[in-house]
Amino acid sequence: MTNVTIFGAGNMGTAIDEVLTAGGATVDHIRSADPPGPVTGEIVVLAVPHPALNDILDKYGDQLAGKIVVDITNPLNFETFDSLVVSPDSSKAAELAAALPSSRVIKAFNTTLAATLNQKQVGPVATTVLVAGDDADAKSALISAVKAGGLDAIDAGPMPRARELEAMGFLQILLMVAGELPNTGGFAVVR
Repeated sequence: MTNVTIFGAGNMGTAIDEVLTAGGATVDHIRSADPPGPVTGEIVVLAVPHPALNDILDKYGDQLAGKIVVDITNPLNFETFDSLVVSPDSSKAAELAAALPSSRVIKAFNTTLAATLNQKQVGPVATTVLVAGDDADAKSALISAVKAGGLDAIDAGPMPRARELEAMGFLQILLMVAGELPNTGGFAVVR
């Protein structure tokens, strides 16, 4: 059985919990208001806005060593809503991996919406979670847990592909804000 700790209990944290629990995982949550405590999951999902990552690293960084750390953030500029805040040749996931050298950091869930995780489909197509990172075993563990929960999942490649996933997530958010995409819509992968 897979043990998962999710930082955050908002729409995405709750939706990811439901998917992983449906696949047989045991899930616990750490909320920002909680006093620091033990991180028990072998997979740790950071379902928080990207500015909250620094606080998590400060409080829990040592406990994340050896764990699979899943970054779901879309590092957009919340002041202007017109760009990503990471360098054009990097990603928030790559920055997180550099800050957590003893963890196995992967990027996932940032191109899905909570509603598409809940309904397990985007239109008539199964919701697909794209996963990027350099640790093949970490990606495989998350992909297996996602598939056990009733979704599709694809290995999108090594850590440099996290940049493209973040750009896709950013575009999807912009389309939603512009009213061009409902929260039940999004990008689908047809295989």
